[in-house]
Order: sequence, then C-alpha cells, then structure tokens
Amino acid sequence: MSFYHLEGLISAPFTPMDSKGGLNLSIIPAYYKFLKANEVTGAFICGSTGEGVSLTLTEKKQVAEAWAACTNHDKDFRVMMFLGGTCIADCIDLAQHAREIGLYAVSFTGPFYFKPANAKVLAECCKAVADSVPDMPFYYYHIPVLSGVNVAMIDLLNAVDEMIPNFAGIKYTHEDFMDFQSCMTFRDGRYDMLWGRDENMLSALALGTKGSVGSTFNYAAPLYYSLIEAFNNNNLTLAAELQQKSIDMIRLLGKYGGISVGKAYMKVAGLDCGEFRLPVKNMSASQFEAFKADVAGLDFDKFRSIEAELTL
Repeated sequence: MSFYHLEGLISAPFTPMDSKGGLNLSIIPAYYKFLKANEVTGAFICGSTGEGVSLTLTEKKQVAEAWAACTNHDKDFRVMMFLGGTCIADCIDLAQHAREIGLYAVSFTGPFYFKPANAKVLAECCKAVADSVPDMPFYYYHIPVLSGVNVAMIDLLNAVDEMIPNFAGIKYTHEDFMDFQSCMTFRDGRYDMLWGRDENMLSALALGTKGSVGSTFNYAAPLYYSLIEAFNNNNLTLAAELQQKSIDMIRLLGKYGGISVGKAYMKVAGLDCGEFRLPVKNMSASQFEAFKADVAGLDFDKFRSIEAELTL
C-alpha cells in the first residue's frame, strides 16, 4: 500500500477552551480559516499541543467532529487524529470514529505507562490499532521526551515493514538526526517522515524532509515558509537567521511556563483559544503583560500568522 507523502507546514492545533475549561468548539471553523490563510496544509489534532491526554474520549470525538465538519470539503487540507497510547481499546475506538467522520489519517504513540519492551512489541501495539482502519494512513508519533518510549525509529520501521500495510510514516519529535536520516533513507524513502521539532527545522531540511508538524506553525507560519524558501534558494545565512528567530520565539515558552505559552502567542496573533487544563500551569495576567512586551521585542508582527479574511 502506498500513501501520499505530506508536504509543507502541518499545524498541531490547540484545543480551544472556554472560560470554565470546557471545549469551545465554535471557534474551530475560524481556526481552520486562520490556518488556511497562512498556507498551512493540514492539522494534527488532539496531540501534545492539543491536550489530547487531558481530554475525555467523548471530548476527543467532539473535537474531531468539529474539525471534520469544516475541513472535509478541502482536499488540500489533511487532518490527522492523534489517538493516544495508553489504552489500546480506546485508540481503536477513536481510530474507527476518525474513519467514520472522514479524517485523513490517524496517529498513535507508544504506551507510556506500561511501556513496550522493544521495537517488536511496539510494532505489535501499532498493528493492533492500524489493523482496525486498514484503509487509512497510520502514523507513529515519536516523542520520547514526553512518552518515555525510547525505541529507535529505524528499529520500528524494520519491525513494521511488510507487517502493517497502512503504516504511512512517523511524526518525528526528537533530536536524533542519525536515526531520523536512517528512517528517511529506509527502503528508498518509502515512509513519510514528518519533522516535529520547529526549533531544528533547518537541520531537518538539510536531510531532505518536506513536511513538518509543529505547534509554532499555528502563530508563526510565515516565518517558517520564509526559512524554507531561503533554504531552497541556498541562502543559508538568511535561513540560519530565520531559524534563530524561531529559537528566540520558542525560548519564551520556557521563560513563561512551557507549552501553555503557545495559547498566549495565539491570543497575541488574534485567536483566543483559552487556557490549558491542569496539570499544565498558565501564566498570570501580569505575566501576560510582560510576555507581550517580550514578544514585541522579537518583532513578532513581522512574521506572525495573519488573521483570516472573513471571505475565505
């Protein structure tokens, strides 16, 4: 089975929340238009950025249905559903639901409480889920910093090859470039390797990646498209400067508390997605004012994502 290799910037959207911490699904059509206006080519929903591990099974289905309702008419915008990884039965349920509502693909990470002992066991976990939706592209989500599943992905590809017909590729959110390159060249580039570290995109471009999935593409897609253009034009000095701008932007996440700061960036960019649920800490009102001053110091308005036109 052969699947399309995704290209361009694929956003990892935030799950919009209301003032009480409930889902704010009404904002998702505007969110989709916002991403389209910035040439984003798809969405990886309910992942780390989307707080998938903090959502109930019912809520995940509601989020998926909201994205499907506004994107299923758009053949140039592919939505991938992150299923989770702890409970295989729930992942199968979510995968079949994603298929029923017409999403493009599903993704799964290694079980992170009872962890798989090796690549063979991880491949068996992937197969259990992938086999439930045999006509959908299935991606593994490699993020060992959060999952603690430190299996080399080249070992996983060797284990799943010919074993899972709909295994399409890997969302690779790790810094092991040796492993990533080995995966890129495996079976003459058979599998779709999507880069997942925004702050290291330039290095991944040098290895040949064409598609990336990231949280900062939500609010700074123009910056990364400029970086890609500079790289493609062999203007490596400019490409490095733009990558450093990305790094400076991402450093503010660490300064103000981590992943929740992404929603603060979205608010500055013009789309209020609320706050993160516990146990993630959100910044205070005074911290937000200091954050906005730091963001202005980055000349954020020069490279931030633009708000969608109402006519889109």
